[in-house]
Amino acid sequence: MKDKIKIGIVSDVVCPWCTIGYKRLEKAIAEMGIQDKVEIEWHPFELNPNMPVEGENVQEHIANKYGASLEDQKRSQEHMTQVGAELGFKFDYFDDMKIVNTRDAHILLEYAKEKGKQTALKMRLVASFFSERKDVSKREVLKHALQDVGLNADEALLKLESDDARYEVQTKEAYWQNLGVTSVPTIVFNQKSAVTGAQPVAVFKEVLTELLQEADANEKNE
Repeated sequence: MKDKIKIGIVSDVVCPWCTIGYKRLEKAIAEMGIQDKVEIEWHPFELNPNMPVEGENVQEHIANKYGASLEDQKRSQEHMTQVGAELGFKFDYFDDMKIVNTRDAHILLEYAKEKGKQTALKMRLVASFFSERKDVSKREVLKHALQDVGLNADEALLKLESDDARYEVQTKEAYWQNLGVTSVPTIVFNQKSAVTGAQPVAVFKEVLTELLQEADANEKNE
């Protein structure tokens, strides 16, 4: 297979279903043994681009934004925690948890892409937020995440002072929104087809199998 399957994942760092969706996709890829046949790229999407520096309590935020009661939220969090555990990921929800601004995180993910460590940084940031009760809008937390995956933290953090880097993230977000992406995760295959939401492992396997068959057929016809 000459060309890898290109998988673009439009997501936010503080989106729990994005994490579950990725872990299911990762499981499908691993069970099919096709790690060398896929190439994953993360694309920015901010659930709350206007979130102030101080952030907002998760429970209040979800109640205000979606009208969900505290009981509904607790049930949802328990469900996500269980699903996460089944996929080897720890969701640690707590009463004082805050939703935070993720613009800086997305800028650093663009930097990490250039260095071939985008997925590593993405999952480090996700774990920092959901598993370790850390504020991923704070420079110190971002610095440690960069160091943990072997990136030059000082060089990377300079990107946060760049207007061009900020504009690039906003432009990419606008691109996906203009294509009709309104919810995440949205997972795009070979820039042609897409699935939304944290689909079951079986669904990802079906999509990947079809793409592999298509690639094989194309190679035979060349």
